[in-house]
Amino acid sequence: MPQRPLPDPTDPARRLAALAKALPAAGFLGSTLLAFNTAQLATVALRPFSRKLFRGFGRWGADTWWGWSVTLAERLHGTRLVLTGDPVPPRESALVVTNHQQMADITFLMQFARSKGRLGDLRWFVKDVLKWVPGVGWGLYLLGTFFVKRDWAADRAGIERTFASFRRDGVPLWLVLFVEGTRVTEAKLPRSREHARKQGRPPLRHLLFPRTKGFAGSVIGLREQLDAVYDVTIGYPDGVPTLWQYMQGFADRAHFHVRRYPISGLPEDEPGLARWLIDRFYEKDELLERFYADGRFPEDRSVL
Repeated sequence: MPQRPLPDPTDPARRLAALAKALPAAGFLGSTLLAFNTAQLATVALRPFSRKLFRGFGRWGADTWWGWSVTLAERLHGTRLVLTGDPVPPRESALVVTNHQQMADITFLMQFARSKGRLGDLRWFVKDVLKWVPGVGWGLYLLGTFFVKRDWAADRAGIERTFASFRRDGVPLWLVLFVEGTRVTEAKLPRSREHARKQGRPPLRHLLFPRTKGFAGSVIGLREQLDAVYDVTIGYPDGVPTLWQYMQGFADRAHFHVRRYPISGLPEDEPGLARWLIDRFYEKDELLERFYADGRFPEDRSVL
């Protein structure tokens, strides 16, 4: 079953102190986000003349603003990552495949990306409707984020055009895929388990059955751009936090178990890539079973 939500602290004094830190930080980040978006819109005029300058400003802006978000969490709340698994070299281009439980996953992934020099190169597959949201949506659109309707047939042409532009311009990236398609909840598990049964697979206990088409299309479309695929399993020792709990400092630790797979070792065809991804998810399910029992992933740990 999915891990339980993180409970709020019961001490009123602690909750008030957390709020006193979170509200000014949220105000600062909100106001500066709009300022960065305004500057991003202005740089659109550069795009016909220099895609390099246009992309460079976007990368700098993302690295700066997301970096402020990570730094505030670290300085105000002591937020840290506990890493296990394979070492990850700095400044690789990679496809990052991870389980998805709450929006706080994204902020911890930013912390991980910054430690490897790739914060400004993060890209995501996100719901199409988000591109109309002022601030966050506009900024992601100008960065070259993939806005999808969760229908590979409808999304494929646009995604492949973006892949082609990344290849043409030699754009470095960390492309994050939440291949479950949505956040895991107890209510969503029965349908996922029925899908697994139809595939001739046993039910997953803590994850939704992965959607493979976007992953396979990304590997095939970006193979010449990528160094590796990172299989990241996220666990929270005290319960799954919301984004607001993260901002208040109630989630001061996340555990990441990372497996690094060189892109040259992955299958080259879509069916082979689909099987590869599904196999990884059964391994992730076992890792989470052990994590929920022991409060940690196996192997030595390092803390960011």
